[in-house]
Amino acid sequence: MKNTLIVILGPTASGKTALSVKLAKALDGEIISSDSMQIYKHMDIGTAKVTAEEACGIPHYLTDIISPDEEFSVAQFQEAAYKQIEDIFERGKIPLLVGGTGLYINSVIYGYDFVEEEVDHRLRTNLKEGISLHGNEIYHKILFEKIPEVLEKIHVNDTKRIIRAWEVYLQTGKGIATKKRDNTPPDFDYILIGLKTDRENLYERINKRVDVMMESGLLNEVKDLIDKYHLSKVSRQAIGYKEVIDYLRGLSTYEEMLTVLKRETRNYAKRQLTWFRRLEGVKWYNIDSKDDIPIICDKIVRHLQDYSIEARINR
Repeated sequence: MKNTLIVILGPTASGKTALSVKLAKALDGEIISSDSMQIYKHMDIGTAKVTAEEACGIPHYLTDIISPDEEFSVAQFQEAAYKQIEDIFERGKIPLLVGGTGLYINSVIYGYDFVEEEVDHRLRTNLKEGISLHGNEIYHKILFEKIPEVLEKIHVNDTKRIIRAWEVYLQTGKGIATKKRDNTPPDFDYILIGLKTDRENLYERINKRVDVMMESGLLNEVKDLIDKYHLSKVSRQAIGYKEVIDYLRGLSTYEEMLTVLKRETRNYAKRQLTWFRRLEGVKWYNIDSKDDIPIICDKIVRHLQDYSIEARINR
């Protein structure tokens, strides 16, 4: 298992946290979060961030690393993740990359080469004004015709990334992080482990998670964030936060907020599954309840043992 990264992926509320902790204990591993919202400090309940009790003493990295009023790019995540992976390897342990943000995971396992260009503030202002006037769809459609391999990964409602894609295209004629590095692939193997369940069970798990978040104090968490920070556009639009912010502003009733929050979380889970199904080589495990975690963990350990033997034979 030396120099092998284990990736645990799946939709929200599928049991990744519980499984990853148990697996890390079995393998003497440490966990790196690949969740684009768990990087923010003080955004704990709404992002289902692992608690000290849930972590069971297993180190977790790349959570609570920036303030909610700061921006954080995929390129920054990739750099931080590579450093953490290397550190874990050097200490003789196994890194587990765990989360549901597909682009974060892809950036690590495929070694995306990010185009870093100086921001042209005038260009950015013009693009923002154009989108404000004409809407996202036309900008998304035109850019999709020019670089479809990029825009198929950017949702039509993701204004920030559409603007950034336009900036890079207009400055370089290229797309953002569209391909694996030609000469510098990641210097480790990786194994992809996926968790899934049937739609009815997943939706039930999501609805229950939302109810638990509300009982755990999500409203107060969001109130504190609003009082202390001018939230970045990304953190402000996180599922669970934007819905509560609308409620606190009087734009929806409590029941409407819950309905929208559950619906948006379910839709997000569907998008996650669509993304992950495109990945090749994922070993999928079906999970229905907490009782499945120990069984799945044992199966994965046996799978990893087989992989290790096969890898030695191939060498």
